[in-house]
Amino acid sequence: MSLDHTDRQAHWQAVYARKDPAAVSWYRPHLEVSLALLEAAGLSTGARLIDVGAGAATLVDDLLERGLREVTVLDVSGQALAIARARLGPRAAQVHWLEQDVLGAALPIGGFEFWHDRAVLHFLTDLADAARYVQVCAAALVAGGHALIGGFAPDGPERCSGLPVVRRSSEQIAALFSPAFSLVRTHAERHRTPSGAEQSFAYALLRRG
Repeated sequence: MSLDHTDRQAHWQAVYARKDPAAVSWYRPHLEVSLALLEAAGLSTGARLIDVGAGAATLVDDLLERGLREVTVLDVSGQALAIARARLGPRAAQVHWLEQDVLGAALPIGGFEFWHDRAVLHFLTDLADAARYVQVCAAALVAGGHALIGGFAPDGPERCSGLPVVRRSSEQIAALFSPAFSLVRTHAERHRTPSGAEQSFAYALLRRG
């Protein structure tokens, strides 16, 4: 069963309080796969993008470097967001920061053209929570907008950060989002963790109908 909001917040606050953000297993200096897939979907400097469960990841840095002006970063952990804001320095003022749980987030209807999630959905092991996630995503995206969802592939780890996950192929991710979304592109990644282990990720680039 998925953690509830209070437990999720407490868990991720503790993770980012005790660990160097560059030492967590999901860390990459740059999210090259995400950037390539977003750009393939037509990402432009004027696009409104939300990075869900961003933690302290550097995607926001690279998006600002590419000239994006409407970037929203959402995470349940204020500790993670504080790390990202401190790293960005004055540039943090260019970003919209939301300390919220995605399942209960107050997002504008049709407020975004792009939704990015690398390794959040796979923590929602309760089917009702996963369905709610899809509803939130669909409502937040404009028609024709794109969602890029990445998580552990079927041959990936069964747990992460002490929590169970749901492993899915790109096609299984797409099936979860159907019929509101159609599958545009798939991608497989062998992610090497800071400790040197390999983890298998699957990505689905989806288009909102």
